[in-house]
Amino acid sequence: MNELLPWLNEAPLARSIELALFVVAALYLFRVLHRRLLLSRAKHPSLRGHSRMARRVARLVPSWSFGEASFFAADGADDAIVARRRAGFEALASTFRNRSPSSIAMLERLAGSVSDLQFVGRYRVPFPFSRLVRERLKPGIVVQASAGVTITDLDGHPFIDLTGAYGVNVFGTDFYKACIDQACERMRKTGPILGPYVPAVERNVERLKQISGLDEVSFHMSGTEAVMQAVRLARYHTGRSHIVRFCGAYHGWWDDVQPGIGNPSAPGKVYTLAEMSEATLKVLRKRRNIACVLVNPLQAMHPNANAPADGALVNGLRQAHFDRAAYTDWLRRLRRVCSEAGIVLILDEIFVGFRIAARGAQEYFGIQADLVTYGKTLGGGLPVGVLCGRAELMKRFREHHPLDICFARGTFNSHPYVMGAMQAFLEHHESSAGQQLYEGLDARWDSRARRINEALTDAGLPLRVEHFSSIFTVTHAKPTRYGWMLQFYLNAEGLLLPWVGSGRLIFTIDFPDAEFDEVIQRLVRAGRAMQRDGWWDSESAAAPRLGRQMMKEMLAAWLGRPLQ
Repeated sequence: MNELLPWLNEAPLARSIELALFVVAALYLFRVLHRRLLLSRAKHPSLRGHSRMARRVARLVPSWSFGEASFFAADGADDAIVARRRAGFEALASTFRNRSPSSIAMLERLAGSVSDLQFVGRYRVPFPFSRLVRERLKPGIVVQASAGVTITDLDGHPFIDLTGAYGVNVFGTDFYKACIDQACERMRKTGPILGPYVPAVERNVERLKQISGLDEVSFHMSGTEAVMQAVRLARYHTGRSHIVRFCGAYHGWWDDVQPGIGNPSAPGKVYTLAEMSEATLKVLRKRRNIACVLVNPLQAMHPNANAPADGALVNGLRQAHFDRAAYTDWLRRLRRVCSEAGIVLILDEIFVGFRIAARGAQEYFGIQADLVTYGKTLGGGLPVGVLCGRAELMKRFREHHPLDICFARGTFNSHPYVMGAMQAFLEHHESSAGQQLYEGLDARWDSRARRINEALTDAGLPLRVEHFSSIFTVTHAKPTRYGWMLQFYLNAEGLLLPWVGSGRLIFTIDFPDAEFDEVIQRLVRAGRAMQRDGWWDSESAAAPRLGRQMMKEMLAAWLGRPLQ
């Protein structure tokens, strides 16, 4: 009690001030902790949702490579199965060597000089298998011609093209050749004059405003650049610092939108949150530093998961499913929250624009974004990025502060040949023939997906497909460490896939019925060959066992014990 007397004898005002400061500090601390807790709950629980932690874990994972003995028995398969796999592997290698010697020779000459080839070669399959695959399996394709949905390699062998030119090829290669030819003819007198506009710009702008439902347009040299400008403008006009992107989504390769694994720079003012999450909506309502939210509609096929590359098929399992109703409901709720909180909603349609509906994702899901980015196919076969937006967000200066600007220009923006090819693309798009392609589009591709799955089931294969309109993903119905081998069997059957493998098969929206029937037959033949060669056969091929086996391999690599 005596210890309290000095404090009790103090003036009441001093005691009140001390108490008030204590309460204020406690409330501030509570507020900070509460906001931090809300943010943590809005992140996806996987490493994909925690970019800093993911980068730390990535630095801890050692490299290891299977030798000849362990490559074919990584799942504990017996000698008989190993022999079948080895024979199948060597047969594939022989097929590729005999079929495409000119393509393989050219790619080998380029490999030491083109960094992209080095990256693709290493990450086409899970890294422990990569060395032997790069040495033996060389399905190299160098293209010398294309026609319709067929690509012919340097050795004269035709392939059915399922790469979709990474999203460019919506209407077929012949169409884009015609667009480029028209551009060359229309711009022959103009030539590659940069700076001044050409008449095609006006027509393109008016059409893009109609398609996007927005006020203004700016042209860029790539989709990545268009997204960069959208984010810069959102920050400029809101005065806020942070952006929100969703776990697993891709918006180009620049630092702010690709934090964590896969990017050398630490994430800056970016929140990577879970998509289709109530906790995320709470964060958007509470925080006042968020300038914009980026949405890639392609994520509707695999929310909160990275792009489905075969190089990530460590146990053969891949999740993908498109629920249009659920994703539509999510986007509409997200739109309402962004409007209420003054957050700019950016729809990144670089990949799906003009593929899923005539007016793209905005029409398909029934929402209106504040800013929309387009690219790829819109250039009529030539590189381009486009940003459409509300007038107040597109302005790059402040009326009453002339030195406060948001500068953006590019040497090749509005290149005459690109504008000419774009005009040809948009003329086709608004024609009756172009619009008819979108009629019954979902029903057509739903039916085709069912036909593939029925054929796979009838063949007794542990394969299924999931799809988002004309974009497909192959999934495996049972665990295996060798699911990534399917891409090589598909290639041997004359199906050309993107470098990510069977995770993304991209059809043109006017893909002919006869060629689609042929794709089904080749997919079944490839699956049967893979089954025959034993890649799905192993008593120990259960997901938990495979996981424990990989942990043992990682520990051996840490301890410096080489695998045989």
